[in-house]
Amino acid sequence: MIGLLIFMNFTGLNITILEPDGALYAGIAKYMVQHHDYWNMFADGHDWLDKPHFPFWMMAISYNIFGFTTAAYKLPAILFLLMGAGYTYLFGRRLYGEQVGRWAVCILLTAEHIVISNNDVRAEPYLTGLIIAGVYHLYRSQRTGFNYDLILGALFTGCAIMTKGPFALVPIGGAIAGHLTLTRQWKQLFHWRWLLAGVFTALFITPELYSLYQQFDLHPEKLVFGRTGVSGIRFFFWDSQFGRFMNTGPIKGEGDPFFFFHTVLWAFLPWSILLYAAIVVFIRKRRQAVEYYCICGGLLTFALFSLSRFQLPHYLNIVFPFFAILTAHFVLSLQAKGMLKFFRITQYTIMVIMALGILVLGFLYLPILNYYALFCMLLGLLMFLLLPRWLGNGSVALVFFRTCAASLVLTLFLNLVLYPDMMRYQSGSTVARHANQYFPGVPVSYWKVNSYALEFYLNVPVERYDSAGLRQAVAEGPVLLFTTPQQADTLQQQGYNCQLVKEFVQFHISKLDLPFVNHKTRGSAVDRRWLVLALPGKDR
Repeated sequence: MIGLLIFMNFTGLNITILEPDGALYAGIAKYMVQHHDYWNMFADGHDWLDKPHFPFWMMAISYNIFGFTTAAYKLPAILFLLMGAGYTYLFGRRLYGEQVGRWAVCILLTAEHIVISNNDVRAEPYLTGLIIAGVYHLYRSQRTGFNYDLILGALFTGCAIMTKGPFALVPIGGAIAGHLTLTRQWKQLFHWRWLLAGVFTALFITPELYSLYQQFDLHPEKLVFGRTGVSGIRFFFWDSQFGRFMNTGPIKGEGDPFFFFHTVLWAFLPWSILLYAAIVVFIRKRRQAVEYYCICGGLLTFALFSLSRFQLPHYLNIVFPFFAILTAHFVLSLQAKGMLKFFRITQYTIMVIMALGILVLGFLYLPILNYYALFCMLLGLLMFLLLPRWLGNGSVALVFFRTCAASLVLTLFLNLVLYPDMMRYQSGSTVARHANQYFPGVPVSYWKVNSYALEFYLNVPVERYDSAGLRQAVAEGPVLLFTTPQQADTLQQQGYNCQLVKEFVQFHISKLDLPFVNHKTRGSAVDRRWLVLALPGKDR
């Protein structure tokens, strides 16, 4: 089953990169490779200060090996997630035994937002793998004062900090310190090894600090966030972390203390109800618990994110390995008839909901089907139906692996049918492919619109013009413009000769709504983008 679930998570490898964040990150790493500059990050034609460097360095390595492709962008993230699955198995096995370790891997690889994040790749797949790896090695480092696990734990912790910032210390430190505190292992809690781990972690994040220092702190004249004198190191340690948490930094949001409570219901699907039950049972029987790493690492991070003023659904992915271990242990500990009945009813209800979701989405959206997708989905359905022959009726294992099979079918539908069809409506990537085929080597210029997907998929750099720059460029020769019909009409009125090359449909796939999903109303929900050839007018 684990092999099938690994295959399942690779099925989104070649789906077009989703805008805005995914395509933005892909373009930043592409710029690094093209300019052989791995210390500085640029986007939209200027210095970019937001995320740390580590994921972009991984993407750059992949680009150097495989080229500027969709798969090269997503592959490192998926590999880090699978590394996290491996460490989830190792940690679960150490804490609760072999079967818990294996089932925890199945739960992690089928959690809905893990699957989504392996398609819409951002920093979270990297962070998910790095955090559980750091916790595992620091847990193992308690055997002796100094050993290779301490160095590996510090290395993974440092890479996690270079992926998301110092807040990555919360789940790692929370798991280790929480367990030692609740078990009253005071000598272990205040052991000198943690000071040494901190020193090594500080050493491992020096590449990030150097990058920020030389790009921003050495150049206070640079305009960042609309002002000069911005310190990259201060932003890394404070503004990007505590500034977002308290809503005082340059990037702001609106927090809801209950946001992650209802987010987990779908993000950890099909195991979310069992997770909540596992946490309740764990707290009730906390005095009998054999470990507190998972509950402390998971709930402390959950609580911190719930108090933050800046919240996004994918933030919780990083503690899903802890949740997977807790859930697997809970399921394998079920013995009372009432709890076993609760487990069966809950999971079969969720499976029915998932099946209905596939049918409703299929008939409502009407995607273009392909035989490969249908074949894979039918194989998943066949496995679902044949599981009783292998596992027997009524067993916990049957319900568990049927849930995995149902998740497999749902993911195959999303990754092989629905998402590939939807990406036809992301105009930036479709324009880039059209321009690469019919205008090879010719730059495309933005005019009053933007598209990070166009910038990544176009084989030549995009151009950005102001009014004077466009006038000068058109005077020197025809210019390919990516714009809207309204802006093309405005240029026509200003004396340009705008010849329509092709019209493209546009919708922000990351912001799905019912009018778009419904094929009957989709036409009114999409916008239009034009690829036009701008020439001097007859009177110019």
